[in-house]
Amino acid sequence: MHTALTIAGSDSSGGAGIQADIKTMMANGVYAMSAVTALTAQNTTGVAAIMEATPEFLGQQLDCIFTDIYPEAVKIGMVCSSGLIEMIASKLREYKASNVVVDTVMVSTSGSKLITDEAIDVLKEKLFPLATVLTPNIPEAEVLVDWKIVSEEDMIKAAVEISEKYHCAVLCKGGHSLNDANDLFYAEGKYQWLKGKRIQTRNTHGTGCTLSSAIASNLAKGYPLMEALEKAKEYISLALAAGLDLGKGSGPMNHGFMLTE
Repeated sequence: MHTALTIAGSDSSGGAGIQADIKTMMANGVYAMSAVTALTAQNTTGVAAIMEATPEFLGQQLDCIFTDIYPEAVKIGMVCSSGLIEMIASKLREYKASNVVVDTVMVSTSGSKLITDEAIDVLKEKLFPLATVLTPNIPEAEVLVDWKIVSEEDMIKAAVEISEKYHCAVLCKGGHSLNDANDLFYAEGKYQWLKGKRIQTRNTHGTGCTLSSAIASNLAKGYPLMEALEKAKEYISLALAAGLDLGKGSGPMNHGFMLTE
């Protein structure tokens, strides 16, 4: 069985973070492992508290994973602080990790800030250059390029700038505001639109976590990057369209929509 690792925070409400990642990886047919960067007290209405792991403990988790069940792909999500980022980067280099998907988690769906300004700088310097693909949404891409994205042409320009600066592929997600859920993929001087239809639902908690984990799952199974992206987009669209309605805020999607009672 193919294997994938999520390095991310825990979501006590189950809709995002490592809980969403593990559900997604299982639904996409790979064996899921996790290294927890932080515990969060949160639900569909927001994040109440965050308790970080120490860099040393995170390193121990990664040592145990890589020296026993080696992951064929790695998804990286919420990483709050510089020490954690530096530890992840060190271990990825040490164990020669491949198929690294970095979800540039900076703000939760509910609007809670999940990373310090200092950590953003370390993320750019240490982790982005190790990525196979970065998956920023529009607000995150704006932070990375430091200018406002207001059109599809801007998405292309931003993806080019990010890709050339960090020497990796970029999937700039358009679902926040600009278009009908069309995402922009850029790599090695070429771009391609992944077309999507906006699904009318307020229940979008954990969409970024889910998409990046689905990409990692498909990379672990040996699909080329473009095909992995297409399969991931199809999966998340179906999970959103399944119409799960839980919680008082931005609820989770149905990661196991293909399962029957």
